[in-house]
Amino acid sequence: MNDQTRPALAQSHPAPTQRARRQRIFEFKKDIPGSWAIFLGLSVWVLFFGIWEIAVLNEWTNPILLPGPGKVLSALYTLFVNDGFFNDVLISVWRVVFSFALACAVAVPLGLLMGTFRVVEAFFSPFVSAWRYLPAPSFIPLLLMWFGAGDMQKLSLLFIGVLWFLITLIMDHVKAVPSDLIRTAMTLGGSRVQILRTVVVPASLPNIMIAMRQMLAVSWTYLVIAEITAADAGIGAMMMRAKRFLHVDQIMAGILVIGILGLMFDFLLRQLYRVAFPYLEEKT
Repeated sequence: MNDQTRPALAQSHPAPTQRARRQRIFEFKKDIPGSWAIFLGLSVWVLFFGIWEIAVLNEWTNPILLPGPGKVLSALYTLFVNDGFFNDVLISVWRVVFSFALACAVAVPLGLLMGTFRVVEAFFSPFVSAWRYLPAPSFIPLLLMWFGAGDMQKLSLLFIGVLWFLITLIMDHVKAVPSDLIRTAMTLGGSRVQILRTVVVPASLPNIMIAMRQMLAVSWTYLVIAEITAADAGIGAMMMRAKRFLHVDQIMAGILVIGILGLMFDFLLRQLYRVAFPYLEEKT
């Protein structure tokens, strides 16, 4: 190759760094810079609230039924400063966390056993599968008769709402543990208890945490359903009081608080996942 043809080839085939600068925005499973993620995450909220504010200012909606973002934030401030809303928030958080902890205490060991031993799955699966198709709110009349209108009724509804799906998710994740790992441990002379404790549990624990994170979000969606029935405290109770007086801004403020709390708990679980399984961080 002579010296005259080399510049032409260099122009027709740009350097790898030049091609990297021209990479497309939409790439399959391609990581993006952290600054992009923050900017895009904030942009969708700015767009949402912007469209909402424009709709209110142009009177495209009824201002009584759909107040603007400013009025909702003002109502939220009043609720916290003047109406003791912070106590309602704490009560709701306690109900979600306590009921979800009880659900995990049952679902994790049962899901592990069902995913590991076929005989356990054959015994429990028909029962668990049937409960998954029963809507949790349909039990409200029974729960009210059994436990009254106190905390037990609300905790039971939140417990029922996530338990059966959490068991199934954990079972499926445990089943996905490679059989080669178990056979290798058996070849090395491990007992069933040892293999379950040192192979099955560590291999499936990351996915179990992911399932718990997913179902915690579902628990928050059941919160208002649990609290709107004969409740005197909690976010849902506040929203029902606001409904009586047509305070839509307070109802929307309650919805906003539930969304913020859900994001906070989701963030905490993600951070816990990264701390507990740093070796998986590059794969997520």
